[in-house]
Amino acid sequence: MPPGRPILLVEDNPDDEALTLRAFSKNQIDNPVVVARDGVEAIDYLFGTGSHAGRDAATMPAVILLDLKLPRIDGLEVLRRIRADERTALLPVVVLTTSRELQDIREAYRLGANSYIRKPVDFERFIQAVGQMGVYWLSLNESADATGSSY
Repeated sequence: MPPGRPILLVEDNPDDEALTLRAFSKNQIDNPVVVARDGVEAIDYLFGTGSHAGRDAATMPAVILLDLKLPRIDGLEVLRRIRADERTALLPVVVLTTSRELQDIREAYRLGANSYIRKPVDFERFIQAVGQMGVYWLSLNESADATGSSY
């Protein structure tokens, strides 16, 4: 896939981060990846505040991959804040987590998640899942900004 807008990976576990980046590479997903290691960093990146002050907040990620169990601000609160702001309300958010709890799944969808994917334990299955996700969200899906430019 050709490089395009960045992917925002919100992941606090270094092993899961490395696994996801490796899966992107194996699936030839060449979009730049921005990693936020907690909920505060994700919000700062999206809105160009805090540690990301000065970032051009007009350029939004093509997709956000959001873990739920995060330090400082959890993933559900990050999702709530994304959907509450008109600048980010339409961004595709894929919850990518180990949680199988029905309450987490329902709340994520209630808050506006576009998809909920449980991280497969098996690396080969994870590579396949990331590849399918990449094809769909980065190639097939028509974003709310159909021109593909920044929001």
